[in-house]
Amino acid sequence: MKKVLIACGTGIATSTVVADKVKKHLQANGIEAKVDQTKVAELHRGAKGYDLIVATTNVPKTVECPVVNGLPFLTGVGVDKVLDEIVQHLKD
Repeated sequence: MKKVLIACGTGIATSTVVADKVKKHLQANGIEAKVDQTKVAELHRGAKGYDLIVATTNVPKTVECPVVNGLPFLTGVGVDKVLDEIVQHLKD
């Protein structure tokens, strides 16, 4: 099972919306994944063990996990491309 961490400024509202969309897309693509949420300020402590981070804000450079820019989830522009990028990361 893959592990995905969704990070936003507060770890509540935005990450909830993004997590829901990511979960549905992964299920539709046959990828079994656990999707968690956090605030970006906590990434330095809690990013270990995840296969991918989807962040709607800047991520500290010290984070060693692959990161996908989740900003399109907020703007509505390029969401399909980001969802496909997430699937690619998790299939590799």
